[in-house]
Amino acid sequence: MTTTQTNVDVVVIGLGPAGEVIGGDLAEAGLRVVGIERDLVGGECPYWGCVPSKMMIRAANLLAESRRVGDLAGSSTTTADWAPVARRIREQATDNWDDTVAVDRFVGKGGIFVRGEGRITAPGTVVVDDTTYVASKGIVVATGTLAAVPPIPGLADTPYWTNHHIVETEELPSSLIVLGGGAVGAELAQVMARFGVDVTVIEGLDRMLPRNEPEVGDLLAEVFAAEGIAVQTGQFADSIGYENGAFSVQMPDGATHTADKLLVATGRRTFLEELGVANMGVDDSTQFFDVDGRQRVTEGLWAVGDIAGEGLFTHLATRQAAVAAADILGRDVEPLNMRALPAVTFTDPEVGNVGLTEAEARDRGLDVAVASKQVGHTARGWLHGVGNEGFIKLVVDRKADVLVGATSVGPVGGEVLGLLTLAVHGRVQIATLRSMIYAYPTFHKGVEDALNEL
Repeated sequence: MTTTQTNVDVVVIGLGPAGEVIGGDLAEAGLRVVGIERDLVGGECPYWGCVPSKMMIRAANLLAESRRVGDLAGSSTTTADWAPVARRIREQATDNWDDTVAVDRFVGKGGIFVRGEGRITAPGTVVVDDTTYVASKGIVVATGTLAAVPPIPGLADTPYWTNHHIVETEELPSSLIVLGGGAVGAELAQVMARFGVDVTVIEGLDRMLPRNEPEVGDLLAEVFAAEGIAVQTGQFADSIGYENGAFSVQMPDGATHTADKLLVATGRRTFLEELGVANMGVDDSTQFFDVDGRQRVTEGLWAVGDIAGEGLFTHLATRQAAVAAADILGRDVEPLNMRALPAVTFTDPEVGNVGLTEAEARDRGLDVAVASKQVGHTARGWLHGVGNEGFIKLVVDRKADVLVGATSVGPVGGEVLGLLTLAVHGRVQIATLRSMIYAYPTFHKGVEDALNEL
């Protein structure tokens, strides 16, 4: 086979949110950049993740709000219809899964776009089909993750769904089993239930959203139960069957759950071995890269986005890309403040968290003070009435007198998190937070109420 060699400054493998940012920034800075993408430029977030799923959530939340009218404002009759949601996803969110606009955007910044699968064959060397790209400055890996499918007996032979399938569907099933009670599983389960699907969530650990404070999982289980969503925690599925168009999930306690569709939402996986990183002396037996404060894996190799292993969030990925771009361009780099990494799960109520949980803080040996305030017991929560489930929890380092972690659950939990994230990021003194003037009556004034519980 005849191969050609192209000399460039940087090769970016993967053009999801992080790859687009770093590739575009470097190209605009005058470097010769090749961006390689085997799927859609833009990655998971705009086509199957953040954007379409939040459109689904927006629609589902409107249905829920309409059903609350009878408690506060008279009467209302609403009929759920998935067709407008499916249409909006295709027309507004994903452009029918066509990345022409994204490709043109990258090329317009000066990047060289290559559709294909890149593999590292030597330091600074990436091969795509019959072309070898040699990068003088280095390689950036931004390949993201794929849905992780657990090795449950029987599962591989079934037509199970991942988040891609549920976002792309134009017709809803009558029933659905969701494997996994993390952020993705919880969000999509609630959406489906609000559109009339009979939903069962199976989470092997002892609660939903297990990475959050225990109170979060407990509250969400109560909310889901009130909405008719069955939640099974504390057991992993034993085996899965599929017959006559129906799934069956056998549990260790002998119970069997059945449904028309099965959604696998049990986490994400990477593919370091397939990338050929071992050819740069990097261990490919792990799931994620080990990066330094400049996103460097080793000399001439940077990793940004999900595959960097710091947290699977678009907002983190794009910040990592900016840090790596600055490093490649020889500019001073301010390492990211990972102690203040925020995350939001867009269930109803929304779940926002930043920094350490109470258990994590205690495990680190901190002298911890904790305060919590129920949203329904704040002025705005009381005024809000129905749909006001939630709480604000603060985790304080007594010695430093600063907030090291916080959780905000409620109707706009993710928005209230902004104030808390700033406090953790800037190590704002508790006395300073107490001295602030909080607008009344707002949900964020609940932070002051929680401070008063310390």
